[in-house]
Amino acid sequence: MSSNEKKPKGMTRRDFFKGVAVAGATVAGAGSLAKYAEASQNRPLRGHRPPQGHIPPWGRVGGRLSENELRSCGEDLESMLVMKESPIGIRMLGPGSSVPADARRPGHESPDDVIGGRLSLCQAFALARRGNPGKTIAMFAEDHRCFEPVIAFGLMPPDAPGAPDYLGGDTTYPFLIADKQAAAKHAQEDPRLPYELYEGSGMVFAPLKAINFSADLVMIYCNPAQLRHLTLALGYKHAYMVTSSFYGIGSCGRAAVPPLLTGEATITVPDPGEYDRAGTPEDTMILTLPARKEKGENLFEDMMEGLRTLNNYMSYTSFHLEMRSEHPQPGFYKQFFNAWGLG
Repeated sequence: MSSNEKKPKGMTRRDFFKGVAVAGATVAGAGSLAKYAEASQNRPLRGHRPPQGHIPPWGRVGGRLSENELRSCGEDLESMLVMKESPIGIRMLGPGSSVPADARRPGHESPDDVIGGRLSLCQAFALARRGNPGKTIAMFAEDHRCFEPVIAFGLMPPDAPGAPDYLGGDTTYPFLIADKQAAAKHAQEDPRLPYELYEGSGMVFAPLKAINFSADLVMIYCNPAQLRHLTLALGYKHAYMVTSSFYGIGSCGRAAVPPLLTGEATITVPDPGEYDRAGTPEDTMILTLPARKEKGENLFEDMMEGLRTLNNYMSYTSFHLEMRSEHPQPGFYKQFFNAWGLG
């Protein structure tokens, strides 16, 4: 099957990719990535570019919270928001970086191990959130089972010879996006870390309450009510508001890459793989924010200050349903209605 052929009725996206993968494997020859690297030096890269002067996280100095501070924040988040799963801290690892001694590597486990082999990133995030079987997980390109994060985090080139034309829209056209040109534009504008800067890199992540390394990001899987309270906490100190764009595919990259590139928080809709493979509940949203100082502020630290302050007089658990007419009004409501002659 050509990647440009119409998808037959009854075929899932996963089935379609099997055909694409077979075709790609047939075309790709030995040393194709080496040929790509040589050729890419002489041609412009299509697609998303990072902000001018972008420095990968491992090249920056300072600005992170200590491990003790992160663990305390993790405990407070779970108790104040009555969370069923732990927020996770993520640290980006440069090429050749060592990983914590207790970190699990999905691609380096024996077949009879509890993990048993490579994972999609959403699955690994889920294991870390739930603290079982291993609290700390590290992943490099060879540990992944899904193509989306390998491209999104710049671990492999998006236009390697023999692969589907990702930047041309092959992974969404025609079964998710009907227009080929729109599919290509969508892929090229997707948030993505550049392969030239992130080749050979990886990440390590763990439940925040048990973290043993400083983090670049904090990722919180939560329900809409918890998310509402987190946005209130984010806005407490400087009236910060989260601006996000939403799409139902590639949530692992959409949740983590924008904060790494922009230093801003983002909210993401979990994609189908989150439900199919990782058991993420359907009432879940994802909030991700930098855990180090960006643009003079540490958003995560600011949010925790807001959460702890609000907890003194307007805690997450203080809200309850009371739907009735002529409900009681706070004092400043009454002032507005009296001023308007509606009291």
